[in-house]
Amino acid sequence: MRYLSVAEIAKKWNVSERSVRNYCANGRVPGAFLTGKTWNVPEDAIKPERSNQKKEHPHTLLDILKEQKASKYSGGIYHKTQIELTYNSNHMEGSRLTHDQTRYIFETNTIGIGNEVINVDDVIETANHFRCIDLIIEGAKAALTEKFIKELHLILKNGTTDSRKEWFAVGDYKKLPNEVGGMETTLPEDVHGKMKMLLAEYNAKEDKTLNDILEFHVEFERIHPFQDGNGRVGRLLMFKECLKYNIVPFIIEDNLKLYYYRGLKEWNQEKGYLTDTCLAAQDKYKAYLDFFRIEYEE
Repeated sequence: MRYLSVAEIAKKWNVSERSVRNYCANGRVPGAFLTGKTWNVPEDAIKPERSNQKKEHPHTLLDILKEQKASKYSGGIYHKTQIELTYNSNHMEGSRLTHDQTRYIFETNTIGIGNEVINVDDVIETANHFRCIDLIIEGAKAALTEKFIKELHLILKNGTTDSRKEWFAVGDYKKLPNEVGGMETTLPEDVHGKMKMLLAEYNAKEDKTLNDILEFHVEFERIHPFQDGNGRVGRLLMFKECLKYNIVPFIIEDNLKLYYYRGLKEWNQEKGYLTDTCLAAQDKYKAYLDFFRIEYEE
């Protein structure tokens, strides 16, 4: 029996190499076996057929996230997403909690601090961010609305010191003008009108592309509708919309932070900065999906 490589079979079947590996890993190619990390596929192997049930009811990443969330499954893509998205998004905004501390909060609802001094708001916002991710998973298919966006902000900032400040509107648009990266943002009195217009334009597009989602994110961050928490809410919304339209989502990690901020700033002059940054982050999330053997569209 002669055996071919994954690359050779992929070319023969006219599919991606990832699809071939998934077929083999799921036991759908009789006679295929691993040598180390390399699949050996019989030369005469027949390409597996997709079942009618799978065509009618595709098992998407969103389906899997919902299932793992409902079953409280530990160690899967839901668990990974909660920790990585929460740690990185909060870290970008100044949280000093470590990755391990973030994981402990999610897994055990406790935190070990030793001799450290921990900011209570960092802990509260970490726990709140986990709830925000649950909300975007459950509400992924819903259209974006001002009500939904404000609910995310309310959950994120609830119980923090900001929520006890009279001038800080938790779960509502900002009351005072603010800047981001030294640039002026939309004035408080104009936020509602700008957000209404942005959502109307975005929701009018039927099948959203990654570019549509990025364009919405840029405009959202420029409006900067909330007193604080805009970056985290904005990145949660991008993740939600990727899930809705079956686009592989992404998590902006700390090593991409400066490229991400440059991309936001330079979007009108050069869209490639932000696009390339998000595609690099998407490749990292694809690696998670590969590890958990979750199929996705290229």
